[in-house]
Amino acid sequence: MKAGSLKLPGPPVVGKVTHHNIELRWAYEDNQPRNGPPEHWTCFSVEQIDAKKHTYKTIYLGYGTRCVVNGLKTSTSHSFRLRITRPSGESLRSPVVSVITTRVPYSGRNLHHALNREDEKELTTVLQSGLVDILVKHGADIGMKYSTGKDSLMMACYAGHLDIVRYLRRCGANWQSRDKNGCSPLHWAVDGEHIPVIKYMIQDGCEVDMRDKISYWTPLMRVSATSGNPEVAAILLQAGAGVNVRDKPGKTPLMVAVLNNHEELVKLLLDSGADHQMKNEYGASAADMAKAFGKENIINLLNKISQTDFN
Repeated sequence: MKAGSLKLPGPPVVGKVTHHNIELRWAYEDNQPRNGPPEHWTCFSVEQIDAKKHTYKTIYLGYGTRCVVNGLKTSTSHSFRLRITRPSGESLRSPVVSVITTRVPYSGRNLHHALNREDEKELTTVLQSGLVDILVKHGADIGMKYSTGKDSLMMACYAGHLDIVRYLRRCGANWQSRDKNGCSPLHWAVDGEHIPVIKYMIQDGCEVDMRDKISYWTPLMRVSATSGNPEVAAILLQAGAGVNVRDKPGKTPLMVAVLNNHEELVKLLLDSGADHQMKNEYGASAADMAKAFGKENIINLLNKISQTDFN
């Protein structure tokens, strides 16, 4: 019989796929009865392709119509083809089929391990996985903290995952929780600049003037010191955040914004009632700080305010 008389096989059919194995099945009808010893039967082999090396490795050889490929890398594309061989030695190969293994399934341990190892990247991945509900139901401790004192709620607020923040709140997570520096979930939310999360937190009753333990900074002061985001600051101010509160050395949010050259935020704070004449414990005002650091744009802005007050 000529090789051309063989029927070209289709590629293996993909069955169950997990993060480390793939099930492959096939069916081939060649009208060859399975009489006599197996060596007189049509034989099947599955070959795995190494795309980088352009090589093929036989991972199954036999007379069945199913195999499970184990020990595969997660979230990776793997390619296979089927080869049929008759007792005469004639053979044909199928087209290639490619399959991507799934990612590793998460459990409560993943959340706890990420916290214990202080692995913020892994923790964020777990929180983004969509499996937080399952993790909690299987014993994940939502209040668990790692060495810096951060918990899952803080990380979700910082990363901007509103659905997870809502869920953690339903499970009892507390707005009053603090890390070792005394920063609250709201401090972390304003650092992340996530407007929907911040609005939800305030609507849910989160206190807007909580202070950390190091500098006595409120969330508004954190905005003044870090991003300078006027939209974030406006939400805090509208919710009643103190515009003239002082930190440990007596600086106000306005002074902190001046020192960090956040011009738009300086304008917003002044429009919101910031007292530009207040002085820190060393007797320096916002204008003095602007002059000391040569921030001409801020100096001009404060001079205009002073002239308006004088008039």
